[in-house]
Amino acid sequence: MEIQVEEAVVKLILHGGNTRKEAYTAIDYAEKYQFDEADKHLQLAQAQFQEGHIWQTKLVSLRDSEAVSRPSFLLIHGQDHLMTAQAELQLAKRIIEQYKHQQRLEERLTKLEQQA
Repeated sequence: MEIQVEEAVVKLILHGGNTRKEAYTAIDYAEKYQFDEADKHLQLAQAQFQEGHIWQTKLVSLRDSEAVSRPSFLLIHGQDHLMTAQAELQLAKRIIEQYKHQQRLEERLTKLEQQA
């Protein structure tokens, strides 16, 4: 049972890290107004988070295990890593929407300047 818990914790950390990496890559593309690429990386980030959530669910199913009922620092770290990644993913989505809005405003301003 302990090996399963350790494997699940490693997967939480792995998928949490991958979620964050893809979310920040999406922001990088959005800064350059490359929204197709940004959206692609947001989808990859979401998929990584979902994989991590699957492992989190597996951990919850082991709740009778002593390793889960008496959580270790590593278990807490894994859970925190995935939940932080979720928060950053949600924030990345909002930031990207703001870049899209900014681009639309810049396009409108350019048109207005050309008309003047």
